[in-house]
Amino acid sequence: MISTNDFKTGLTIELDGEVYSVLEFLHVKPGKGAAFVRTKLRNLKTGAVIEKTFKAGEKVPRAHVDRRSMQYLYRSDDAFTFMDTENYEQVTLNLELLGQATDYLKDNLVLDVLFHEGTPFGVELPKFVELEVVETDPGLRGDTASGGTKPATLETGAVVQVPLFIQRGDVVKIDTRTGSYMERV
Repeated sequence: MISTNDFKTGLTIELDGEVYSVLEFLHVKPGKGAAFVRTKLRNLKTGAVIEKTFKAGEKVPRAHVDRRSMQYLYRSDDAFTFMDTENYEQVTLNLELLGQATDYLKDNLVLDVLFHEGTPFGVELPKFVELEVVETDPGLRGDTASGGTKPATLETGAVVQVPLFIQRGDVVKIDTRTGSYMERV
């Protein structure tokens, strides 16, 4: 059990049999009445974000999430297969569990697969991934680094906004937390 006074961003808790990660929290002490903690929680199995208010000092069960370093191997329809880098055990996760993470899954990418009570339920991507641009409109003469942006399709199928000077075949660094372009590699 953990007190709501000890919440930190990234902490995993259990509510109604589901595992949640604390995205944001705010301790509120109104002039009148009891203090409370306002939170934004992400359901780690569905990806849904909820807002929940707890009484200050309320105890909630802490969810123990195991992270295992695994390598992404391949996709078969809506199933994604990962291999443990230590014992070569394979785990398959479906599209619903991975959600937006599939936009950044590149063959042989090493990432953390999240387990709760021995059951895999999601992945934690590296903060940045490098992906090749497979389709984008050609840049026009006079395009500069400080100019506008254009959509580019990456090798994983994700579409991101990139500067006008980016061409097909360029490798770009993408922030997986925001899905935004960082730099050309």
